[in-house]
Amino acid sequence: MRALPVGDRALLVEVSTDEEAQALHAELLRRRAEGSLAVREIVPAARTVLLDGLDEPARLAAQLSVARLPPVPPPTKEAVEIPVRYDGPDLADVAERWGVSPGEVARIHAAAEFRVAFCGFAPGFGYLTGLPARYGVPRHDTPRTTVPAGSVGLAGPYTGVYPRSSPGGWRLIGTTDAVLWDHARVPAALLSPGTPVRFVPVDVPVDVAVDS
Repeated sequence: MRALPVGDRALLVEVSTDEEAQALHAELLRRRAEGSLAVREIVPAARTVLLDGLDEPARLAAQLSVARLPPVPPPTKEAVEIPVRYDGPDLADVAERWGVSPGEVARIHAAAEFRVAFCGFAPGFGYLTGLPARYGVPRHDTPRTTVPAGSVGLAGPYTGVYPRSSPGGWRLIGTTDAVLWDHARVPAALLSPGTPVRFVPVDVPVDVAVDS
């Protein structure tokens, strides 16, 4: 773990894996909640966590350089349930890559326990971890010029839901009517880092049933 100064009152903490980034994010939130860490913002990414608004960044950097991270804690709140129709245009391609049927892709995906690792790309877009590493798939070499809002996609170790229509290279396995970003809602984003997520199938290929 390495803490790098960013300006006068911020640190960028680098770790080796996304799991370590999630563990660090959770630990920093715990410290802030108990009052032992004064910080304005804590922003996780794939292998970094940014802390902004620190009074003594050099002191915290020294502490973190020798700290041992606890494991990612279990969820403390109910999972956000996202209904999904497993009807994406890349479902058959993902099934072939996994060596299973399209219906089995739906079963495997719906059975996973997901967690929002970090957010980015577009307002409301969460990068969800939870699928075993063997189910990672590459992005398309040539991204689509338009991906419809509500598309559920896979890329590398992540699952994501497009909050609005945009270009994108993820492999699309389904669609949802869930609203990921709504300015009139508080908070506007349905998903935030650390949030547990469960995909609830509402339509799947007929070759296999999915337990709900």
